[in-house]
Amino acid sequence: MKHLTLLSLALTLIAICDAKSSYQSVLQHSRIRGRQHGPNVCAMQMIQGTNKKYLTNCKQWYHRKICGKPTVISYECCPGYEKLPGEKGCPAALPLVNIYNTLGVVGATTTKMYSERAQLREEIEGPGSFTFFAPSNEAWAALPTEILDALVSNVNIELLNALHYHMVNRRLTSEELKHGSSFPSMYQDFNVHIHHYPNGIVTVNCARLVKTDQHATNGIVHVVDRVITAITNDVHSFIDTDENLDTLRTAVAAAGLTSMLESDGHYTVFAPTNEAFEKIPPEMLNRILGDPVALKDLLNYHILKNMHCSESIVSGTPMETLQGTVLEVGCDGSEMTLNGKAIIEKRDQLGTNGVVHFINELLIPDSAKTLLELAQGSVVTTATKMFVDAGLKAHLIGSEPLTLLAPQNEAFKDGVRMTDQLKRLLRNHILKEQLSSKSLYHGQELETLGGMKLRVFVYRNSLCIENSCIAAHDKTGRFASMFTVDKVLTPPMGTIMDVLKADDRFSLLVGAIQTAGMTELMNQAGPHTVFAPTNDAFSALPKADLNRLMGNPQELASVLKYHMGKEILVSGGVGSHTRLKPLHGDKLELNMKNQTVYVNKVPVVEADLMATNGVVHAVGAIIKPLPPKVDREQADSPIRTDSAIRTDSRIGVRNDDLFQKIRNSHSSRTMTRMQ
Repeated sequence: MKHLTLLSLALTLIAICDAKSSYQSVLQHSRIRGRQHGPNVCAMQMIQGTNKKYLTNCKQWYHRKICGKPTVISYECCPGYEKLPGEKGCPAALPLVNIYNTLGVVGATTTKMYSERAQLREEIEGPGSFTFFAPSNEAWAALPTEILDALVSNVNIELLNALHYHMVNRRLTSEELKHGSSFPSMYQDFNVHIHHYPNGIVTVNCARLVKTDQHATNGIVHVVDRVITAITNDVHSFIDTDENLDTLRTAVAAAGLTSMLESDGHYTVFAPTNEAFEKIPPEMLNRILGDPVALKDLLNYHILKNMHCSESIVSGTPMETLQGTVLEVGCDGSEMTLNGKAIIEKRDQLGTNGVVHFINELLIPDSAKTLLELAQGSVVTTATKMFVDAGLKAHLIGSEPLTLLAPQNEAFKDGVRMTDQLKRLLRNHILKEQLSSKSLYHGQELETLGGMKLRVFVYRNSLCIENSCIAAHDKTGRFASMFTVDKVLTPPMGTIMDVLKADDRFSLLVGAIQTAGMTELMNQAGPHTVFAPTNDAFSALPKADLNRLMGNPQELASVLKYHMGKEILVSGGVGSHTRLKPLHGDKLELNMKNQTVYVNKVPVVEADLMATNGVVHAVGAIIKPLPPKVDREQADSPIRTDSAIRTDSRIGVRNDDLFQKIRNSHSSRTMTRMQ
């Protein structure tokens, strides 16, 4: 039975994959979802509160949403079939009649009525092979009154011409309606423009085909959701003639894009109105309009590489612009959206080489912005204000090639006051060249405006500059870039030994290092990661053990070297299972839990004290090797194997004795507290 189920699933998938077009794939999926209700039944999804129905695809079926709105599932006869009394499903093919009668069969009764009034009936009842894109009854009802009155008041010319524009003098099935194709209509050979989208939606002049492939004896009928009109102008003509686009027209000419918008293509232009330009601060707008590079980027950011009618959008989809980045084009109910905003006020102005949608908000790409503009309205507003307060605004609005390291708002404590020291620190958050994070490499040094050299550390899942790790994608502006980082930078101020000596918490550790003869090691080039036990960590040891440790420089050096790694590992580079090779012993195991680093299960009380030759992490306990991991058989056995004994002794017998005493002292104190 299991094999039969898998075979059935495989055959279903093959059937979908073998469908010849996107529309056929969606139709096949709808058939599969409806087949439990009988033959030739298709599952349809209707947006609640509307009469808009769609054949269903996998994504819409499981989400039960279209354009973010809930849908109701209904089961209807697939195109070309009808029910029979007493029979399950839709077993009968629709009767094959001429186009005029087919209009009635598919419910396009208004088109049928107007065809008779325009004296088109005889033509579509007679011999021939036509394709009729028949407006639905709702499409006629949605026409503005003045347009409909103009058509029906002159039925022999205007109405007849309008209906002829909906006809092609050949039979075209949905399979033949290829994306980007055009066909001469029966009205003065003006083309109708077809778009067949990957989501299975097919449009003619941006009108969606809501019922397809209704065959007739003399052709085929496709029902569409709007009345279409002849197209004679390119997209630039809309920009050139609409007074609401005066500013855009001037900008297009200044950027040298006029000829492109007049050329052959399939563009989607989101055309900002005069009102959209007026919403931009004058200083920013004048800067962009006066900068040919920024202006061209801004305009290209409003143009998609492919043509998208509003009816083709049923969910949010990233679409590439001519500027090179993407816009999130989506919908919210009946509203078409851009980057999640319903800013489109007029849709589907169709030209011979694309479509124009009017928008009331200007879209400004990062590539047209200054550093200050990149930072505004983002998660680094606190840092932005501090950079300005520190007197660095000129660098943020200028044309220098720079990279700003901008800490997230959470990186700052409440009530931070501007001081000379903080001003110097903030200057070291600005690098002297424009960089991309993709070009950074491990060990690279980056010079700051403050004159410091910052190191780059590349880890498996993070990229860090000193203690600050990049927390978001780069923002690349007109002249400069911004890296959002998770922490305020703490540049190195001396060697590891200098860092330890400058902090009173490590006075016992400094003495231990000197006793063990490791002072020179702590000052050498490294690089090292030091897990530095605080005074409290040493004080927690039994006094006898501490005295014994301090009295044996060799054992003391071994213990201290177990607290030192052979590379620089900042806290941002620690993952769920990170291992570090110590200078003495087998390994240190680190993980991150609730924003705290643990090394061999000992929590780090303060991380990322940066040094020129490494990094220091303060720990509140002496770090001990973890118990060896053994398999279940070995754990159950009372006899220890030689390999298990060897595993336990990897860091040296004398050290094991010392660490065992430390373990015992901890256990003893725990038992005392329990008693």
